[in-house]
Amino acid sequence: MHFNQPYQKGRIGILLDFVWYEPLTDSVPDQEAAQRARDFHVGWFLHLIVYGEYPKSMQEIVADRLPKFTENEVKLVKGSIDFLGINQYTSTYMYHPGTVLPPVSDYQMDWHAGFAYARHGVPIGPRAYSYWLYIVPWGMYKAMTYIKDHYENPTIILSENGMDDPGNVTLPQDLHDTMRINFYKSYLVELKKAIDDGAKVVGYFAWSLLDNFEWRLGYTLRFGLVYVDYNNLKRYPKMSSYWFREMLRRKKNRYCHFC
Repeated sequence: MHFNQPYQKGRIGILLDFVWYEPLTDSVPDQEAAQRARDFHVGWFLHLIVYGEYPKSMQEIVADRLPKFTENEVKLVKGSIDFLGINQYTSTYMYHPGTVLPPVSDYQMDWHAGFAYARHGVPIGPRAYSYWLYIVPWGMYKAMTYIKDHYENPTIILSENGMDDPGNVTLPQDLHDTMRINFYKSYLVELKKAIDDGAKVVGYFAWSLLDNFEWRLGYTLRFGLVYVDYNNLKRYPKMSSYWFREMLRRKKNRYCHFC
């Protein structure tokens, strides 16, 4: 199949994960650490696509370990997407770890940044089931406006957004998933704010319609709007699925003005 034929009218994009990285303090070192985290996480791909080069922090830190691109390769890559898919779930604080840097042994060591989930003993947000998934609605707004402001405001599809429960939660208990409803309410409100401020978000996908097999974690957690009994694969809509349906039907606009 030739995708470059005139009669082909599809659009091609890239999907990237983007945790929002917030400085732990207002200090310049912590702000720089948070920026390095953004550069290495989403900028690694998006900066090259938009500007034809890696972020300056990556160029300085990774140096000769970065791939080199010819002038023709830069032309092929720069501006090569029609839309950008973003998975956005959570946020974390970042801080400058100090001046002594250990030998680089993996990708994240290059960030020269430390992770924190609380500030002055106060968590960045309530935690879902996964150790990394803190519920931080304002991070959605910051992530979307950051991409708008730093990457020429691309057309965005919010390709994944959701929260999980334990995989062994009982059927009656998991159907009453008010925490998930509040998650979607709060994140969609922040996404709407970003749209009102100019972010070109044209689509949104909740993760996920069904409880499913989650990568290396298998069936140990549940992201679905619909409960799946893994013994017989029967499906039971959770409260969040009914809320989502009504929100999309615009019957309860007080929940969210996103649609």
